[in-house]
Amino acid sequence: MFLLSLFVGELAITESVETQTAILAFTLRIFAIFTTSLFVITSMLREFNDKGFELVLSHPLPRSAYYFGKLCGYATIAFAISCASLLLLLFYDANWAALVWSLSLFFELLITISLSLLCLFTLNSITLSFSMVAAFYILSRSMEAIQLISDSPIVVTNTLSYRVIDFFIDAVAYLLPDLYRFTKTEWLVYGMESFNVLILIFIQTIIYVLMLAFAALFDLYRKEL
Repeated sequence: MFLLSLFVGELAITESVETQTAILAFTLRIFAIFTTSLFVITSMLREFNDKGFELVLSHPLPRSAYYFGKLCGYATIAFAISCASLLLLLFYDANWAALVWSLSLFFELLITISLSLLCLFTLNSITLSFSMVAAFYILSRSMEAIQLISDSPIVVTNTLSYRVIDFFIDAVAYLLPDLYRFTKTEWLVYGMESFNVLILIFIQTIIYVLMLAFAALFDLYRKEL
């Protein structure tokens, strides 16, 4: 991806560095999110199939310790991926925006990891779990655009069907995390006006990771050995 950004950036007539930074940041985020999610799902399912889960729980170990141990282990991998992405971005954008972008990517990965664990415990399938994570991520990233389209004066009407659909979209938006505020490429290209956005991102990450963790633990404790 780094070599691809170099190649495409050289084709740009103007702002080649900005183009290279934007392409690299976008591809790194997509790669990190979906690769990490797929790794979490496949490794956990392999452990279930190899009876490693039953072996661990045969010892006097609470299931919550097992879950949070896995979560911390995957979080370490997410931190390593974020640091590696930061090192690549420093070739193009050596400022505080790159550090904030990498921290935001780490928080985004934490939510994705928590959701991947929950989907696997509930669905117990690679295809269904990964599809659920991908749908959740794409919907969360595009929710702002969906709401803008819904509130456009061109489509606004007073019909009952429109009010129901608009209410449904707003309800879904309240339930989903504002991932469209996370890891924005424009931070690297145009700079950041304030670092307060990182505080909001951190608060959302804590809330959704805890919610997903409690849901996963509820399903984990229901499983029979």
